Amino acid sequence: MKKDNIDQVFSKFSELKVLVIGDAMIDNYLWGKVDRISPEAPIPIVTVTKQEDRLGGAGNVSMNIQALGATPILISIIGNDEKGHIFEKLMQDKSLPRQGIFIDPTRITTVKTRIISGGQQISRVDHEISTLIDHPFEKLIFERINSIIQSELINIVIFVDYDKGLITPWLIKNVIELAKSKNILIAADPKIRNFNLYQQVDLFKPNFKEFKEGLQLLVDKTDLGELKRVSEKFKKENQIGLLFITLSELGVFLTNGVKQNYYPAQVRDIADVSGAGDTVIATACLCLAAGLPIPFIAQLSNLAGGLVCEKLGVVPIDPEQLKKEAKKIQII
Repeated sequence: MKKDNIDQVFSKFSELKVLVIGDAMIDNYLWGKVDRISPEAPIPIVTVTKQEDRLGGAGNVSMNIQALGATPILISIIGNDEKGHIFEKLMQDKSLPRQGIFIDPTRITTVKTRIISGGQQISRVDHEISTLIDHPFEKLIFERINSIIQSELINIVIFVDYDKGLITPWLIKNVIELAKSKNILIAADPKIRNFNLYQQVDLFKPNFKEFKEGLQLLVDKTDLGELKRVSEKFKKENQIGLLFITLSELGVFLTNGVKQNYYPAQVRDIADVSGAGDTVIATACLCLAAGLPIPFIAQLSNLAGGLVCEKLGVVPIDPEQLKKEAKKIQII
C-alpha cells in the first residue's frame, strides 16, 4: 500500500464511533526486584518499588480504539469500591465517555494484579466475580445501549467477552437484533461460555485456543487444511460474515466464505503478549467499519498486535509507530 494511503486510512478511523460492550477491569502492576527466596516456601520474595493501575479488558479495547483516532463508548460494570473509583478516574483522565459505565454495589471491580521483576511477569493474582448479571440489570444495560444507538451515529458494536458476567445470552441476542435493525456492524471477541451464541455477527475473532475449546476440536494450529475445513463449517452454520482466528506466533487466519487467507506473524522481539488480542480486535473492527479490504484488515491488525507485544504490560497501540511500520511493509 502506498504511504499516503496509510494516512488516509487513519483519517477514516477518526470519523468512526464504536460501541464497546464488555468486561472492563483494572490491570494493576506491582514492579519490584527479587534478591532472595522466601524461607517459608521455595518462592521468590519481590520487593515492590512501583505500583501502577491501567485500564484493562474492554477498557483496553476502548483505549486502542481511541489511540487509532476513533471514538469509543464503553458499556461495562464496575463495583462501588476503591478500584472502581480508580477505573472512573482513569477514564476521566483519558477523556473516555462514561455514560455507559454502571456501578453495581453487589459486585467487585475486576482486577488483574501482575507482579513483575527483571522485565518478567512472576505471578498474577485475580480478583473477580464471574457470575452472570441478573435479568433486571440486563434490561437496564440494554436500555442504555438502545438509548445510545438511538442518539449517536454508531458505526460498529463490539462484544468484548472476558467471561466476567456482563455479557449474557439474553443481552447478546437482543443487542444483535437491535444492531441488525439499524444496519450497524457487529463484532465479537469471545470466550468459551458464550462462544456459540454470536450468530450473524459481521466479525468473529477468537484466538486459536478459544476456537479449539469452543468447538471441542483436536486440530493442531499448524494444520491449516483442517483449520480451513472446520472454520468454514462453523462460519456457515453461524452465519458469520468474517471469521478471524489469531494463531499467536503463527499469525492470523481469516475466511469470509468466498476466500480464505493465512498471514504469518511479523517477526518481533516479544516482551509480553498480554493485551495483544485487545489491539487486534480494535484494529480489525475499525478497518471493517472503514470498508477496507480483508487482506488489509488482516495485515494491519496482525502488525498492530505484534507491536504491542514488544512492550511490557497491557498498553494500547502507538498510532504513529503503527503508521511508520505499516509504511515499511507491502500491505495488499
